[in-house]
Amino acid sequence: MIHIPLVVDQISEGYVILITGLIIVFSALLTLSLFFKYGLPLMLYVYKIITKRKDKKMSEIKVESDKNFTGEIAAAIGAAVHMYLDQQHDHESAILTIKQVKKPYSPWSSKIYGTQNRL
Repeated sequence: MIHIPLVVDQISEGYVILITGLIIVFSALLTLSLFFKYGLPLMLYVYKIITKRKDKKMSEIKVESDKNFTGEIAAAIGAAVHMYLDQQHDHESAILTIKQVKKPYSPWSSKIYGTQNRL
């Protein structure tokens, strides 16, 4: 058996990776576009057949109204929502006070004990 060494330089290896990546990305995009174009309508059609449900049109949907719901009630609800959203934010002054606090030395917070000399 003859063994032929395969010599591939880095440039051609980069091209192989580039072309492979492009093929993967564009095939995934093509698959997704075909699925959204043909797969979803097919699935919806099958779902409609399985459930045996009649599609309703907008003209067939009956709108029920409440006679007790007046404009005053809508205004009260709107005012309550406005007040609730307005109270969520704190109104604070923009004054920032920085005080320097001196802490006593503690070996527990010293960083020199946490370092290790590795050779």
